[in-house]
Amino acid sequence: MTNQQNNLPDIIQTVTIEAPVQKVWDYVSTAEGIAEWFMPSDFKLEEGHEFHIQSPFGPSPCKVLAVDEPHKISIEWDTDGWILTFLLKEVDHATEFTVIHGGWKEAEALVAKAKRPQSDIRDTMNLGWAGIVQKLKQLVED
Repeated sequence: MTNQQNNLPDIIQTVTIEAPVQKVWDYVSTAEGIAEWFMPSDFKLEEGHEFHIQSPFGPSPCKVLAVDEPHKISIEWDTDGWILTFLLKEVDHATEFTVIHGGWKEAEALVAKAKRPQSDIRDTMNLGWAGIVQKLKQLVED
């Protein structure tokens, strides 16, 4: 049994998008929308749907774990135990969008596909997510 306390913390990136929640939802809940700000996939908004995200390391198997339209989508991402959650919350006339990338292991544990430690991949992905949420904001607001 692994000691959860030594695991790396979740990546959490939040951005306020000047658009109604439904408009943001359309970008985060369809394969076409997700391809514009994240990566190409054959995503379908269906709990239990298995699909692939085309990542820089090759296709990543994924599964839709939970859908609460238009506020939340949770996805199992790849084979390392990662969970992606997209949260949408209406704030005044805007939408607060948060991505949570959880399921990290201990810092030294290797991410098999990348052949690099979890801590390196997490640092890289934290910067990546910061840019990705900004890309989504720009896309939706244009």
